[in-house]
Amino acid sequence: MIDFSPLEVWFLTGSQHLYGPETLKQVEADSMQIVEGLNANASLPVKLVFKPVLTTPDEISRMLRDAGAADNCIGVVTWMHTFSPSKMWIEGLNRLAKPLLHLHTQFNRDIPWSTIDMDFMNLNQSAHGGREFGFICARLRMNRKVVAGHWRQPDVHESVGVWMRAAAAWHDSQHMKIARLGDNMRQVAVTEGDKVEAQLRFGVTVNGYGLGDLVAFQDQVTDADIDSLCAEYADTYTLMKGLEKGGERHESLRDAARIELALRAFLTDGDFQGFTDTFENLTGIKQLPGIAAQRLMADGYGFGAEGDWKHAALVRSMKVMAAGLGGGTSFMEDYTYHLDPSGQAVLGAHMLEICPSIAAGKPSCEVHPLGIGGKQDPVRLVFDSATGPAVNASVVDMGNRFRMIVNTLEVIEPHEALPKLPVARALWLPQPDLKTAAAAWIHAGGAHHTGFSLALTAEHLEDFAAMAGVEFLLIDDATRLRDLKNELRWNDAAYMIGGALR
Repeated sequence: MIDFSPLEVWFLTGSQHLYGPETLKQVEADSMQIVEGLNANASLPVKLVFKPVLTTPDEISRMLRDAGAADNCIGVVTWMHTFSPSKMWIEGLNRLAKPLLHLHTQFNRDIPWSTIDMDFMNLNQSAHGGREFGFICARLRMNRKVVAGHWRQPDVHESVGVWMRAAAAWHDSQHMKIARLGDNMRQVAVTEGDKVEAQLRFGVTVNGYGLGDLVAFQDQVTDADIDSLCAEYADTYTLMKGLEKGGERHESLRDAARIELALRAFLTDGDFQGFTDTFENLTGIKQLPGIAAQRLMADGYGFGAEGDWKHAALVRSMKVMAAGLGGGTSFMEDYTYHLDPSGQAVLGAHMLEICPSIAAGKPSCEVHPLGIGGKQDPVRLVFDSATGPAVNASVVDMGNRFRMIVNTLEVIEPHEALPKLPVARALWLPQPDLKTAAAAWIHAGGAHHTGFSLALTAEHLEDFAAMAGVEFLLIDDATRLRDLKNELRWNDAAYMIGGALR
């Protein structure tokens, strides 16, 4: 469902005619070598494409216009090999609608101490050419990423790759469609938001559908399709006793399979990349989609419970960023705390819908009462999460802007078995500690729903937030509450006056 192979990032080199044809010929050769080297050695997720060296305002404007118009171009990387007077870039940058990364590098790693002369200095001017380009980007108040360092270094490769993944998610979000099956959970504030502003800011289209729209697809599901999917469940997961073919609860498994098949058909027919549902609106289906939502997330769909379309979109974007990486990504919720002073932790879970991509082992397929919703006991996958570094992210609507809050985590094994908890779950230590992280999250207005990932880092999400032009707040091992509260105040002021600066 997520494929980076058609995508490109264009590599643009800035120079000028002042240096003469021989120097420009060398600039082109060096640029091509950097592109070839990065593609060969940097494990970049998206192909980097060399474009001719840019030396005039018309060339620059035309290239950036073409980048904006190219459907498969998801962003541009700029490098100033020499000094490229930045007034030449104003028109093009003003019209650029794709993400921008400024690679502040130079072709040579070391100064050639015994041979350096003025010819070398005229050719290798990245140190101050990059500063000229940096000024015009700052003057234009452009959201962009700056990566500084030698192009052969692994840390540079990693940062460029992170940005590419964020750019791929941004590209995906421009065409993203989220289907809301029913409304959001009644009287809940944080799952509400401005869908028009979301489309303007992120490109995401969010529309509502009745359960009847899903039921129409459910009525088309055949018994043969249900039998085939139930056999897949049995092969893929450990079935709870009674769910097997001929078992006393097998009909519940068949009902769950019917719902999954209907959901898949509905999402495919509407070209949706994510969806929401709510346990308060299940008319026409027998159980809340549990295993269906879990498996659809595992295939790359975004999901938000109780009508939470913002986190359905966020989970989808995080799925795109994480494509091909180890770990996993899921919808998540901070459910309950372990407040033992010797080791305070958060137990994350949800009623049903945690993606098996984060599972530590083979999930168990089970059916249990839900306790709310008044429908048939739903089928779900039960497992413990894999462990390791992770992130939790939330997007909330602050009225005059969207805010993304990210907390870095360390996922650990549960202290004891959880034999009576019939849901998928993860136990984590929030950074810097639970007391500080929880207070910081609440001060920032973070939602109880999140996008959770063992595959991504805070850098992925920060790059994505920059592309969207939304506020980004990081809660990590360096967070201090006094500083964070001041940052919130400063951000309020900055976003109030930000529009006037351009």
